[in-house]
Amino acid sequence: MIYFENVTLRRGKKVLFKDFTLTIHAKDKIGITGANGTGKSSLFAMILGQLEEDKGEYRAKSNVLLSHVAQETPALDTSAVDYVMLGDEELSLLEKDIAQAELNHDGLKLSALHERMDTIGGYQARARAGQLMSGLGFKTEQEGSAVSSFSGGWRMRLNLAQALMCRSDVLLLDEPTNHLDLEAVLWLEKWLKNYQGALLLISHDREFLDQSVTTIAHLEQEEIKMYSGNYSAFEVRRAEQLALQQSSYEKQQREVEHMNSFITRFKAKATKAKQAQSRIKALERMQMIAPAHVDSPFAFAFEGTGFMPNPLMQLQKTFFGYNETPILENISLSLLPNDRIGLLGPNGAGKSTLIKLMAAELKAVKGHVVESKGLRIGYFAQHQLEQLDVKASPIQHLFTINPELSEKEARLFLGGFAFHGDMALETIAGFSGGEKARLVLALLVYQKPNLLLMDEPTNHLDLDMRLALTVALQTFEGAMVLVSHDRHLLRTVCDDLWLVANQKVEPFKGDLDDYARWLNEQRLTEQGDEAGQRESSGEHSQAARKTKRKDDAERRKALQPLRNKVKKLEQQLEKLQAREAELNASLADASLYEESAKARLLTLTSEHSQVKQQLDDVEEEWMMLSEELELA
Repeated sequence: MIYFENVTLRRGKKVLFKDFTLTIHAKDKIGITGANGTGKSSLFAMILGQLEEDKGEYRAKSNVLLSHVAQETPALDTSAVDYVMLGDEELSLLEKDIAQAELNHDGLKLSALHERMDTIGGYQARARAGQLMSGLGFKTEQEGSAVSSFSGGWRMRLNLAQALMCRSDVLLLDEPTNHLDLEAVLWLEKWLKNYQGALLLISHDREFLDQSVTTIAHLEQEEIKMYSGNYSAFEVRRAEQLALQQSSYEKQQREVEHMNSFITRFKAKATKAKQAQSRIKALERMQMIAPAHVDSPFAFAFEGTGFMPNPLMQLQKTFFGYNETPILENISLSLLPNDRIGLLGPNGAGKSTLIKLMAAELKAVKGHVVESKGLRIGYFAQHQLEQLDVKASPIQHLFTINPELSEKEARLFLGGFAFHGDMALETIAGFSGGEKARLVLALLVYQKPNLLLMDEPTNHLDLDMRLALTVALQTFEGAMVLVSHDRHLLRTVCDDLWLVANQKVEPFKGDLDDYARWLNEQRLTEQGDEAGQRESSGEHSQAARKTKRKDDAERRKALQPLRNKVKKLEQQLEKLQAREAELNASLADASLYEESAKARLLTLTSEHSQVKQQLDDVEEEWMMLSEELELA
């Protein structure tokens, strides 16, 4: 569908990648990875026709339908659900044509247009748009709200829903999880598994990549290298390659030695045994992935926290809400030294609210938040990126914390966050979101907190920086409360999970996989409640049920030819699969590869290739028709 032949692409004078050759087929699932600035987004811009290749040839078949997420959303008065439906361009054109044909009283054209509308599932489009919005965290009552009433992050979710609404052949997603919570990430992951087109995904979330792609295209040193398998497989392959370099191996060993040192010191101490066990698990993972990031420009650590009060903080019968709507009720908890807590909970349940209460960004309506003497809070939240002084440089930001700091000391510290040379002296006005996030983290680390409160700290961070943050948090000796949609970070740095739901905060008995199952159960319960409400409102009255039975009968009759075709394809699949198994057994016979059996080998090989192609074709048609039947 999409072809790259010896393609070279530049940004200004800088070569991003050169001599790149690749063919993207239907159903390919490709993860695009690489450090910031290597050309991932520029590759997407070329595919979308916003940039032209400098050398070689890029082309796509004329009938290929591309879908991508718009980066800006105007403040429209259009309802959210109507805005999402605009993603299906053919549907929008059909609706306009139908309206015009009705004005012209053109019955013949109307009949053809309605037939096409039925074919593309146009009559179920609003329900499909509502399902997409629900999956991405919108409430049913928000479907009719104007686009302009939503904040920037929620508008980006609307843009994502609009891109998913498109019945595309190729879907381009650039960091789609940045504005999502864990609940929406899990839903999107499941949606992408069922997506029938080709997927090109830029992401710095390793677990999301693992679940969504089967090939990695890694950009580095002006090249795009292809690796089969998911992101974890890529890390192992690249680690094996880099481990051949002595300097890389030695750096990895220093990291492993540092982790082992912590384990040796603390695994026998009852107060830190749990933390040591979590680091043992993290070390097992790190020994595989660390070499894949040996050329990372980031190297930092949290220094000793010094004296830590016990408890660090207490919430005593705390209540909080907005405009008489309760968010958290009667919360009583204590944060102790070495607590490493991950907050889980559905969208809007109060995770960020709880963090803000602890950080004194909000005040409790009732109850008390008691900070112990000697508490030093390090708070990271997305709005802090906006509060940076855009006219100041990274060094000037550091000087505001410690005016006595020398420029040499400031440069040395900032170098661990990849602010080198002139970049440490530049105003941050032109910095990317990732660079600003690194600066906020640097300022936080410099203040030597003994309690870290972190709300989605990995947004905008690339994989190298995420790994550096993970390693630093592993060795942090204070307490930590973390909200994140990055499951790898949660798994490797948190010892306990708390569930924020139904205005309460309670320990969650289970792991992240158990939480995904809990979310699914909650969603099914909510759907059941909605069905009950519809029934009580009279939607399922006797007359309505009679009409529905009649409509269902007509619908079943109309769908019968499609069901028959699906059944016929299933029978074909069974026969082809059986023949493929027979051919595989024959080709496994060692005697077939003797010189005397050369002709038979050629015949069997040729038939095997034909059967394999037929299987692919029939399976693709079966999947398309099955999906059409499911949506009907």
